[in-house]
Amino acid sequence: MARPRVTNLLDTACAAYIAGLVDGEGTITLSRIHRNERRRPVVCISNNELPILRFVLAATGAGKVTSKRTYHPLHAASYTYQISSRQALELLRQIKRFLRSYKARRAQLILDNYLAVTPRNGKYSAGAAAARDAFEAELLAIRAQPA
Repeated sequence: MARPRVTNLLDTACAAYIAGLVDGEGTITLSRIHRNERRRPVVCISNNELPILRFVLAATGAGKVTSKRTYHPLHAASYTYQISSRQALELLRQIKRFLRSYKARRAQLILDNYLAVTPRNGKYSAGAAAARDAFEAELLAIRAQPA
């Protein structure tokens, strides 16, 4: 079994740049990979500039860049950088202090609570499942405030 890639340690300027991309073009959320699984932390950045996302991938050393399908000939090609699970937690630890939008609150909530409400073996008691569900609801309720 292959070991997961470790997220690289980012210098201050790089962490701030990636935080700016996440604030402007990104998402910090919980998402399911498979239907019957619990949600896991995911950080995504969508952009039309593939070199920017390749830079993020190289800087972090983890995650993946995928292309999105275009449905109309007038639409430009677009791409998404995505990192999930514990690699996403490590990225959030490094960029959180630079986030300025509501995504800073989401990042802090994930960093403070995700590991505490997620048993390592994936088996949930009734109380643990309720705590996990409450955590997910609280996180997903954090949204951008209207101007």
